[in-house]
Amino acid sequence: MKMRTALTIAGSDCSGGAGIQADLKTMTMNGVYAMSAITALTAQNTTGVRAIQEATPEFLKQQLDAVFEDIFPDAVKIGMVSSSELICVISDRLRYYKAENVVVDPVMVATSGSSLMKTDAVDTLTRELLPIAALVTPNIPEAQVLSGMAVESKEDMLLAAKFIGDTYGCAVLLKGGHRVNDANDLLYDNGESLWFEGKRIQNPNTHGTGCTLSSAIASNFAKGYELAVSVRLAKEYISDALAAQLDLGQGSGPMMHNFGLQGNYAKEAK
Repeated sequence: MKMRTALTIAGSDCSGGAGIQADLKTMTMNGVYAMSAITALTAQNTTGVRAIQEATPEFLKQQLDAVFEDIFPDAVKIGMVSSSELICVISDRLRYYKAENVVVDPVMVATSGSSLMKTDAVDTLTRELLPIAALVTPNIPEAQVLSGMAVESKEDMLLAAKFIGDTYGCAVLLKGGHRVNDANDLLYDNGESLWFEGKRIQNPNTHGTGCTLSSAIASNFAKGYELAVSVRLAKEYISDALAAQLDLGQGSGPMMHNFGLQGNYAKEAK
């Protein structure tokens, strides 16, 4: 059996709930071999981001070349990229290697409210990354930035997703968890819209939900699933991870990514 592979290009979360750490856990739990290229180190926990140390563009390039030249990824997830220079490196290398199944999670603000992207980087992201993406997964605040529209209703979601998708030539999964439409998400692809109804789970610990969802979708792409199926399976995974009701930290805590982990090495001590 050929092991499918996925690469996450994102920032590190030292508390383990979001970013690279959440991506690697999610990809592993969704049955693919997970690899990473780190765009930044962050000092953060469930209550907020304290400091960010970016990778240099040259070092990020070296990471990407090292992965692509040896274990070519079947899918790529892009998360936190805080500067224009780093975005340009990613765009250049992905185009060079003709990477496929690229999922862009336009991480602009952490769950805790901390800003994770410089203003000029937003323009670079839309110009360099969205045109090569198979899918972009904004939440409502991010969709407002990308579309320049206020998003306060189901109809607004449709208009914003259509604008983003038609403008940049990629499919859009607009996540409705922020204020609008409960946990329902909208998938827009090439003129067609599809709603995914989610069950609202009473769990305040939502640190890393965006990272987790986009990584699960990328994993499903890597395994050969089509777009709509990849989204549905990813939403089911994240619902189960939330339903496990992990409770760690003093703020908005992480999900239990490994809720379905079985086997000798995961057993509790006697």
